[in-house]
Amino acid sequence: MSRWQRQQGCWCLWPASAKGLVEFIGGSYLATNPQISYRRLLEGLAARQLAVHAWSYVPGFDHQLQAREGWQALRACRSALHQRLGKDLVPVRVGHSLGCKLHLLAPDGGRNSLAMAALSFNNFTAERSIPLLGTLAPSLGVVTEFSPGPEETLRLIERYYLQPHNLVIRFGADQLDQSQDLMQALSKRSGDQSQFVPMKGDHLTPASAGLRQGLLGDWADDPSRARVIGELIQSIGNVGLGIERQR
Repeated sequence: MSRWQRQQGCWCLWPASAKGLVEFIGGSYLATNPQISYRRLLEGLAARQLAVHAWSYVPGFDHQLQAREGWQALRACRSALHQRLGKDLVPVRVGHSLGCKLHLLAPDGGRNSLAMAALSFNNFTAERSIPLLGTLAPSLGVVTEFSPGPEETLRLIERYYLQPHNLVIRFGADQLDQSQDLMQALSKRSGDQSQFVPMKGDHLTPASAGLRQGLLGDWADDPSRARVIGELIQSIGNVGLGIERQR
């Protein structure tokens, strides 16, 4: 397995002979060190000869700005990979939680990708996402809502997000998931071919075993969770390698 390397604000994992590319944006705070917090998933994808670019960021209130920053960082990494390989690899974009929203708000509307896999799409208000914000914000004089907010985000997806091929994945026990709202927004677009994929698990299922164990205890890495990670790797890998499109 190739080693992780830092490039353009991303953590990159390049197999010796990459046949596809995954551009990954993780969820709030998990994405600060995605090479650790999503290690099992991302290294599993790399084992299928998919280059992996995972943007590292600290979440803020201006999600439109962060969507552009993430898109620019991933594009720069794609250019570096092109210089190494001498060819372009069209990415499959993968997001978890807030990372889904940032991919969906990308300036190119998803045009320069094969597809997107949205894991546990989350589009809550700032007060719902950040405990005590509603109480503390007025006294601190800070912004109290994300930009764009939840309703505006769904309107922007309906109007400007152009990628027809999306896997919208919900984990069964996930109380933070809003995949149904996303599916409704995507389905209102002409030519939409998005698929809803239910899987077992919860909001932290895509995160690596060590992180889940630290937060949830030893039960967090039971064999069933490992199987779900394997299913994710297969589903995303098939899209990234073009297997699904050949059927």
